Amino acid sequence: MKDKLQDTVDGLLNEVSKVVIGLDALKKLMVAAAISGGHILIEGPLGTAKTTVAKTFARALGGEFKRIQFTPDMLPTDVTGFYLYTLDGQSRFIDGPVFANVLLLDELNRTTPRTQSALLEVMQEGKVTIEGKDHVVPQPFIVIATQVELGGEGTYPLTDVQVDRFMFNAESYYPTHEDEKRIIDSIDFLEGPEVAQITDPKTILALREEVRKVHVSAEVEDYIVHLVNGVRYSNDVVGGAGPRATIALYKGARAFAYMDRREFVIPDDVKDLVLPVLKHRIHLRPESEMDGVVPKDIINKVLQEAAVPK
Repeated sequence: MKDKLQDTVDGLLNEVSKVVIGLDALKKLMVAAAISGGHILIEGPLGTAKTTVAKTFARALGGEFKRIQFTPDMLPTDVTGFYLYTLDGQSRFIDGPVFANVLLLDELNRTTPRTQSALLEVMQEGKVTIEGKDHVVPQPFIVIATQVELGGEGTYPLTDVQVDRFMFNAESYYPTHEDEKRIIDSIDFLEGPEVAQITDPKTILALREEVRKVHVSAEVEDYIVHLVNGVRYSNDVVGGAGPRATIALYKGARAFAYMDRREFVIPDDVKDLVLPVLKHRIHLRPESEMDGVVPKDIINKVLQEAAVPK
């Protein structure tokens, strides 16, 4: 049973790779988020397959998939749903698109903070509360969000509390020379691919149970906390990551170990995840920003200085 579940993980990566060339780190993070119960935020330049990789991954995962294309005029009820009242005083709940197993939030930062906030409860608790009544979304519930580069017309920065709901912040980047050649050579296939469903919601929940069994030693736990604290209390940081980041690093490391068919976490699992877990949770001091410091610099410094457990 265990080998079959691990084969499912490999199948997901292989199926997405049939459609999306390159972006291997992003694809691995998406699988890790799915099997550890997290959500993922993807950002990068226009035209770098952010939506394509998210849609392909959702189809391979199976379950119910819904997509929201955000615009500045959207309302919270367009996301969560609403009660429809009739003239005779009756009412019924109309589901919003959040009632899905895989939810793609396309260009999330094109909508207002008011509408963004409609996602906070469901991303954390798996339910929405409307007119005092709880409505539970299907499980597993996985959010894959994309955002465009800030500063363009009609963009709104994501709030700190919204960003903190995402387990990972992944990058979609321009392809290498060789990958771009492969893209144009395969474009006729890539524009109309048939994506096979590799798994289903029941299997994803079973995978999550297996990931929870991966052992994390006390030394590696100390290493995780030390890294988060090192970034949190850096002299260049005015607002650091909270305990949710520490939990994300712990859960993500277990997922990475499982994907490598190990029953225990090693320090390299943690190292590989520090950047995608922490970079979106860091607020730099203004003077540090003026000096050209970026979150990646702080994280790399902490990684270099931290003692790695044997």
